[in-house]
Amino acid sequence: MKQSFIKVETLILATILILAGTLPLSTIGGTTEQNDNDSYAIIVSKATYNNTEWRKVVDALKQKHDAVVLTCDADMGKVSPALAILFPRYTCFVATPEEAGREFVATAHQLTRKLDSDPYTDTIWGIITGYDAQDALRIAAYSKPLTVRRILTGTIGAPLNGYEEGIMFSELEKGVMREKRLGGAVTEKSCPQDTAKAIANALNNYKPDIFITSGHATERDWQMGYNYKNGQLRCEKGQLFALDTHGKRFDIKSPNPKVFAGVGNCLIGHIPNRDCMALAMMRSAGVYQFVGYTVPTGYGYGGWGVKDYFSELQAGRFTLAEAQYVNNLALVYNLVKRAGKPAGLYGDRDVVAFYGDPAWTAKMSPRPLPWSQTLTEKDGRYTFTIVGNQTGDWDNRPIIHLLPHRIKNVKIIEGIEYEPVITDNFILLPLNKGLYPMRGNQGKIIPVKGDYKKGQTFKLVFDAEPYIETERK
Repeated sequence: MKQSFIKVETLILATILILAGTLPLSTIGGTTEQNDNDSYAIIVSKATYNNTEWRKVVDALKQKHDAVVLTCDADMGKVSPALAILFPRYTCFVATPEEAGREFVATAHQLTRKLDSDPYTDTIWGIITGYDAQDALRIAAYSKPLTVRRILTGTIGAPLNGYEEGIMFSELEKGVMREKRLGGAVTEKSCPQDTAKAIANALNNYKPDIFITSGHATERDWQMGYNYKNGQLRCEKGQLFALDTHGKRFDIKSPNPKVFAGVGNCLIGHIPNRDCMALAMMRSAGVYQFVGYTVPTGYGYGGWGVKDYFSELQAGRFTLAEAQYVNNLALVYNLVKRAGKPAGLYGDRDVVAFYGDPAWTAKMSPRPLPWSQTLTEKDGRYTFTIVGNQTGDWDNRPIIHLLPHRIKNVKIIEGIEYEPVITDNFILLPLNKGLYPMRGNQGKIIPVKGDYKKGQTFKLVFDAEPYIETERK
């Protein structure tokens, strides 16, 4: 199979833009030939790039990923021409806390959808920031993959049965927790109504690989009980701590690398200044990737869907960064296909932040899945096959498969009845098209209807050519 590369001509064109005054000299960086499956661009403001301590963050990323660096002024849109030329697999925005607010997140969403003519995001992206440059540097330099086996969750919408082990404290039922020990089944137990100390102890001593929450929150706190009185997680000068209903404080010191998903929390991903939950989690709770809303939640598709792709029916198929990416593809697909119905999807489109290195691997451990999906290629003919491993139901989101390299000139040979979307870097099959694009996430058992049967096969065949980056000239 031919590979797609960023060639010398790509950087020549970028150099032309530099000489024309469109881009700064620091655009040139990285190698002149990269497999587009791991090509990587860094976007950073001139002020941050010229700061000695924050420059170290950029340099660490650049060295780790052999990345190309694009600097810009306050208007990030000015890097769009060069980013479109590079067309990288991954894009990382390096930003200080003063830069990385709600508008910055929205701009990152919008910018990364504008690299070609289709409406979908074209690069897997993230934002690296920190309470200070040292925190950001630690996250940027870290490279050891994380296999997610152990969960701590404060919502029943994140079931334990997909993990090897875990602890769940219910935000809906006071005094209720569930536990799954290694090799065992999920059991329900009683616990104090105030779970502040228990959650602090779990973060400090249980050392989860992932922490998932929902319920009431702001930029500076998470309320552990949704409809009953309980404790809180709060932050102060970069320190995360639990506070019980009697005012007793329990500091969080949980340095083991983990990821966080505030799938249903309002505002928890917004960074209005340094004193906020996102930065405190990175600083004192070992969070290397963070997913969270920058606004009050409404429809919920942008947050809950990340969990669905990462750890539910498709557990182990996507990294957390990929799960964030494909969920946004699914959201945009529904906006396009349903012409804005339900309208609440618009409010979810540009408001979920992803902090961390998008190329860092945090992934569920492999396990048998309800269906398998494989892609093969021979002489430019691609065959995408889905096989039911059991009788089951499709997820409430479309099936998405990330292509190993970019393609062009797609011609569908077989499977047009599935109404596929095939772009330069992904395949989307709406096999669940009879489903409303959102369903409850309260841990309820939903009866199996049998959308597909064990052994049932769905096949999509298409011809395509490798996409060569220099053709964007």
